[in-house]
Amino acid sequence: MTIVSFLIGLIMIAAGLSLTVKTEWFMNNFGRIAWFEEKLSSEGGSRLGYKLVGFAFLLLGIITLTGNINNFMAWILSPFLRYR
Repeated sequence: MTIVSFLIGLIMIAAGLSLTVKTEWFMNNFGRIAWFEEKLSSEGGSRLGYKLVGFAFLLLGIITLTGNINNFMAWILSPFLRYR
């Protein structure tokens, strides 16, 4: 694990937490997202979408912080890389 991956992980965690916790601020400043409103309208629309994106950043930040991003990406992309 390098210091760069550690810092990138911390930045991603901070971005994910702020996006998840301050969803209303993001809604007021950036507005609604049409795709989220269309697909998640019965469950909260853009607010839920902002929280899901924040949670994804949080998880990827933790994976990056621990130095496992290469293993995680290899696992995610393995179905596509299997047939080279």
